[in-house]
Amino acid sequence: MEILDYAFMQRALLAAVLVGITAPAVGIYLVQRRQALMGDGIGHVAMTGVGLGFLLNTSPVWMATLVSVLGAVLMELIRWYGKTRGDIALAMLFYGGMAGGVMFINLAPTGSNANLTSYLFGSLSTVSQSDVTAICLLAAFVVLVTLGLRRQLFAVSQDEEFARVTGLPVRALNLLTAITAAVTVTVAMRVVGLLLVSALMVVPVAAAQQLSRSFAATFAIAVAIGVTVTISGTVTSYYQDVPPGATIVLLTIAAFILTTAAATPLARRRARAAAAARAAGDPAECVIPASRAGEGENLAGTFPSSAR
Repeated sequence: MEILDYAFMQRALLAAVLVGITAPAVGIYLVQRRQALMGDGIGHVAMTGVGLGFLLNTSPVWMATLVSVLGAVLMELIRWYGKTRGDIALAMLFYGGMAGGVMFINLAPTGSNANLTSYLFGSLSTVSQSDVTAICLLAAFVVLVTLGLRRQLFAVSQDEEFARVTGLPVRALNLLTAITAAVTVTVAMRVVGLLLVSALMVVPVAAAQQLSRSFAATFAIAVAIGVTVTISGTVTSYYQDVPPGATIVLLTIAAFILTTAAATPLARRRARAAAAARAAGDPAECVIPASRAGEGENLAGTFPSSAR
């Protein structure tokens, strides 16, 4: 293929695949926790890290990772302790992060608004080899956390009180989820952009929930959708000369619309089957909502047979 003859497109496609895996892998826990917009907030904070990277003449990716992790930790602390004024504190954090990024990058000798734009909305041609190395290392961390601790993270995402009773370190796991989301934002910013990464963390999960009630299946379908749209968007961006981030997000929304249309007849059949079972006097099937579906087991044991 012609597209693979260029080194910058090889790097862009590799980064796209990693983004397609990591963004939904973290997003599924954020959706369960009803924190779908957390990625958007972290993206605002990460802008300060990008600006500092240019100002200090260091890697913007690593600096954005550091700043976004600190921002994610601060967001969790505000969530724990800022019961009355937490929303105002979060607003100041988000807007301050955006303003800091613009200020620092304009103070940098080699920085400009054009540099910042490539991080805000993604840019294929500017993905360097050092960026790919950083993305690979960060993506490995995200995959290890989201898969290795999936049962613990799922339990905390569903019911913090229940998880606490079972002996799980709830606050530590919440903090780890926030840090993993921050790392994912910096993984995705070179392909999708800081302002659009939240969509790739949430929409594939919402699309997968239309087709599956199981946590494991939802996870797999969301990752498959993520990889498909990131690769398709990257290839489309190359051939049609359109922005990669916007293309990927629009394809993701299109995937959600298609899965919703495909799931509608299935939902109707299930409703008719449930109505027929009630009319016949049979016990109705126990249905787990998509946002509450599990792998079939959690830390306390297994779900009843009717829920598996």
